[in-house]
Amino acid sequence: MAETLKNFDLIVVGSGPAGLAGALFASERGKRVLLLEKENRFGGKIPLSGGGRCNVTNVLSPEEIARTFGKNERFLLPALRNFPPEEVRRYFQSRGVEIEVTDGFHCFPRSKKAADLVKALLDHCDENGVERLSNAAVDKVLVEEGAIKGVHTGKKVFHAPNVLLACGGKSYPKWSGSELGYILARQAGHTITPLYPAMTGVKCIEMWTGECAGISLEDVKCSIDLPKEKLSCRGELLFTHEGISAFAVLDLAGRVAELLTQHDTVPLKLDLFAQISPEEWRRIFQTWRQEKGKTSAGKLLSEYLPKRLIPHLCPAPETPFARFSGADTGKLLENLTALTLHAHGVENWHKAMVTRGGVELKEINSKTMESRLIRGLYFAGELTDLDGPCGGYNIQWALSSGALCGASIR
Repeated sequence: MAETLKNFDLIVVGSGPAGLAGALFASERGKRVLLLEKENRFGGKIPLSGGGRCNVTNVLSPEEIARTFGKNERFLLPALRNFPPEEVRRYFQSRGVEIEVTDGFHCFPRSKKAADLVKALLDHCDENGVERLSNAAVDKVLVEEGAIKGVHTGKKVFHAPNVLLACGGKSYPKWSGSELGYILARQAGHTITPLYPAMTGVKCIEMWTGECAGISLEDVKCSIDLPKEKLSCRGELLFTHEGISAFAVLDLAGRVAELLTQHDTVPLKLDLFAQISPEEWRRIFQTWRQEKGKTSAGKLLSEYLPKRLIPHLCPAPETPFARFSGADTGKLLENLTALTLHAHGVENWHKAMVTRGGVELKEINSKTMESRLIRGLYFAGELTDLDGPCGGYNIQWALSSGALCGASIR
C-alpha cells in the first residue's frame, strides 16, 4: 500500500526553468511547495543550454518575443507580460548573477556558467521553504471529480490541490528529456499534438554534403522552398556527414520534420553569402572576367569558399574565368545564392534541443496556465505545444509560463 505523505499547496513535477520558476513564485506567496525531480540532480537542461553558458533571455519586449512563436502569439502574452525579459534579467541580478548582453541582443550570465542560474533559483527556493526530492519519478496524477488531488511516485502518495507539470519535452534524453509529461497529461485527459525533434540538424539526400563535413560558412540564409512556407533562418551553416546543421537551419528543423509527414523530401533554398546580393555577385564575376580572366574559376572562388566545397558548387573549377560559359556562370550564381538541398529527415531526439508539439493549447487557460479540463492542473514550458527559435526564446517562455503558474494557484 502506498505511503501517504503530508499535504502541500502545490506539487511541481520537473526542475527545469519552468518548474523552478513555478516553485519560486508560489513559495513567494507563502504556498507550501514540493518540487519533484526524476533525475538525481536539479535544473533540467539549463546546465546544457548554450554550451554550458545558457542564453537565458534576450532584449526583446513580450510582444516581440510572442510574435516569433507564430500563430500562437496571443497565447504567450499573459505569461510573458507577467514575467518579461527585463524582469528576468533584474531577478538574476538581484540574486547575485550578473547578466550581460553580449551582442546587443543575447543575454548570458557574465560568469559564462549556466550552473550559476540554477544555483540562484534553487537557493531562493530553499530560502522560501520549498521541499525538494530528487530521484522521484511521478507515475500518476491523482484526479477525483475533475480536480487534482496529488501525485503518485513509486510507493508514495503526495497530496495537493495543485500540480504543475513542468517535465520538459523528449529532447536530450541524456539530460532529463522524456515522455513523462505527455504520459501524465494524457492520464488527465489532455490531448498531445504530434511530437517532432526541433532545433537540430537536417539530413539531406545530396550525398556530397557528407564530403564537406566540418566545413562552415558564417552568414547563410536558409528557407523552406515550398508553396505558402515563409519560414527562413540566417546564421552560421555547418556541413555534416548527413546534411547540414548550425544556426542557419536549427530553427527550421522542427517544421521540416513536420512537413516530412506529408512529403518524401522537403526542398531547402540556401543563400550561402546572405550579405552579398545576386547583383553584387554579377559585378564580382564581371571584374574577374575583365581583370583576372586567366585565373581559374576555382582559384578565384577560394577567396570566398573553402577548397573542399568549390567542386560541388562550381561547374568547371579548372576553367580560366575568361572562358567560363554563360551557362556555367548562371549555374554558379544559382549555387551561391539559391542552392537547393533536399531534406529527408532531421537528427534524432538525442541531438534535438527542443520538442515541437505538446499539450494542446486549446485545453489550457493562457491567463493562468491552468488546465481547462482538470481543476488545479497546470502546465508550463516545453511540455506545451510551443517552440520558439534559438536566442533565449524558449527558456524565457519556460520561466514566464512557470512564473504565471506559481502566481495563479489558489
